[in-house]
Amino acid sequence: MSTLTAVERIGRFADVAHVSHLTPQTRHLLKRNILDSLGCAIAALPGSPFKALREQFDEYRSGGTCTLIGGGSTSPDQAALYNSALVRYVDLLDSYMSPGGLCHPSDNFGAILAAAEHASADGESFMLALAVAYEIGCRITAIVPVMAKGFNHAIQLAISSAAASGKLLGLDADQIAHAIAIATVDNISLSCVHSEPVSYWKGFSPGITCMRAVYSASLAKRGFTGPLRLFEGPNGLVRMFDQPVEVDWEDSRLEVIHQTVMKKYCSLIHGQPVLEATLELKRAHGITGGDVEDVVCDIFQMGYDIAGGGGFGAKDDPQKKEQADYNLKYLIAAALLDDQVGPAQLEPARVQAVDAQALLKKVTIRPDAAFSAQYPKALNTRVTIRCRDGRVVSKEHVGFEGGLDNPFTWERTVEKFNWLSEPYADETLRGQIVDLVSRLEEHKISELMQLLTKVNREAVYPAKHPGIQ
Repeated sequence: MSTLTAVERIGRFADVAHVSHLTPQTRHLLKRNILDSLGCAIAALPGSPFKALREQFDEYRSGGTCTLIGGGSTSPDQAALYNSALVRYVDLLDSYMSPGGLCHPSDNFGAILAAAEHASADGESFMLALAVAYEIGCRITAIVPVMAKGFNHAIQLAISSAAASGKLLGLDADQIAHAIAIATVDNISLSCVHSEPVSYWKGFSPGITCMRAVYSASLAKRGFTGPLRLFEGPNGLVRMFDQPVEVDWEDSRLEVIHQTVMKKYCSLIHGQPVLEATLELKRAHGITGGDVEDVVCDIFQMGYDIAGGGGFGAKDDPQKKEQADYNLKYLIAAALLDDQVGPAQLEPARVQAVDAQALLKKVTIRPDAAFSAQYPKALNTRVTIRCRDGRVVSKEHVGFEGGLDNPFTWERTVEKFNWLSEPYADETLRGQIVDLVSRLEEHKISELMQLLTKVNREAVYPAKHPGIQ
């Protein structure tokens, strides 16, 4: 066994994974995260990039075996791009935290969904493949501080989505290894994708990775081979990461889903405790945006670097959605002004509004050494608001609802799904989607996709839900 390369060991891990490895609690959490991903995807449907993608699909090819959420069909690889990008777009998807970085396991969702539909798979096979993808991506993330080394987590996504797609498409262990190698060798993703001015590509890089992973798995099924020494070879991943990548791929457990965290605000994961603290102060003390003289937010170094004006660039002039959800100054201002940070707060008109732009300039973000020392085991923050009438209120806050210490329940996830999908699906359709996901192993993936074609791409129903509070 020791003579096998890393990608061959990963291929064997994916190949031997069996539904018997899914415990009842793991199945429950997989369904929770699947429903969460669908809510995120539906909320993103009106986004202008998705209209552009549909136009591109029409130009390059038409028809296909796979369904687009919100209607339409295309090829498996393009469906993987589209549906993966939908899940990511409003920045409400799940996360896995590790020292030096993180990954979003549900970035795999669109690829696995496309492969499952193309293979006419049932819901249980889909859940198994998704669990395999979660496990592979998170195990690598736990070992390698990818972002701290200058790379983006789309690298491990290429590995995980290719392996899981290959499993659904019926590849054997050797073919899965080649699919991983093909998908990953040309997918060296850099963390500068997060730098200011943040572009569309931050959110679409995972989608294009998934697109190539599904296509690579299909090529491997037809005999294409890839560089099996992807990790160990000259200038391979081991040298690139400048460290060994020692993962026990003999461990067949599929339990990393238990270590994923969820969001309730449209913000990078580092902003969840900040927004929870800000809104608690606002509500407890009756503070409005007009009351604020200034705000100081102390946070761990990673949060400061990515979203507070540190290493990835200044956060003083956000103008678009891609900048807003990675900008703690704007997010705090939006929370104080609107009492919520949901998809509406990411609309360009809201980001560019005079009141938001004025208030964010009163917000200071600072790194705190003590908080940094506890990251990522604890996500700490301290928010201090000084009011014009002389009041000074402050809250030190650790963690957030949706975190490991306070995880989302199924009921809370259903509430989030209804909040996000309410404008695009009536109550009956929403209930049908929730019910099918809750019994996914009893259904074919085609049944789920039939429901998702009925979701409207534009808001047609009144949005009454105030957002999860």
